[in-house]
Amino acid sequence: MATDHHGGGDLRERPIGELLKQLSEETTTLVKQELDLAKAEMTQKGKAAGVGAGFLSGGAVLGLGAFGAFTAFLIALLDTAMVTWLAALIVAAVYGAIAGFLALQGKNKLQEATPPAPEQTVETLKEDVEWAKTQTRSGAR
Repeated sequence: MATDHHGGGDLRERPIGELLKQLSEETTTLVKQELDLAKAEMTQKGKAAGVGAGFLSGGAVLGLGAFGAFTAFLIALLDTAMVTWLAALIVAAVYGAIAGFLALQGKNKLQEATPPAPEQTVETLKEDVEWAKTQTRSGAR
C-alpha cells in the first residue's frame, strides 16, 4: 500500500495537484541539501589544494631567497679544500636534492586534493535518483 509519510493516509486518495506540489517541495529541499553538501566538499578540497600550493611556494621561496648568500658561503667554505668549480658543483647538487624533495611533497599534497569534483555529493545524487525511480515505480502501480 502506498502511504504518505508526510500527511498520513493513502497517496492514491490525494489529488494529483497536491502530490505534484509535495514532489516539487521535496525535490527543491533535496536539491538545496545536495548543493550545500557540494559547497562543503569543495571548500574542504580547496583547503587541501591550498596546503599543497603552500608547500610549493615554500620550496620556491627557500630556493630563491636563501640561494645567493648561502651559496656564496658554501662555495667559499668548500673552496678552502678544493677548486672553486668543484665547490660550486657540490652546492648545486645539494640544492637540487632539496628542491626535488619539496616539489614531491607539494605534488603529493595537490594529488590528495584531486579530483576536484564533490565525490560524496555525486554518490548521494546517484542514491537520490535510485530512490526517486523506486518511488515512481511504486506510485505507478
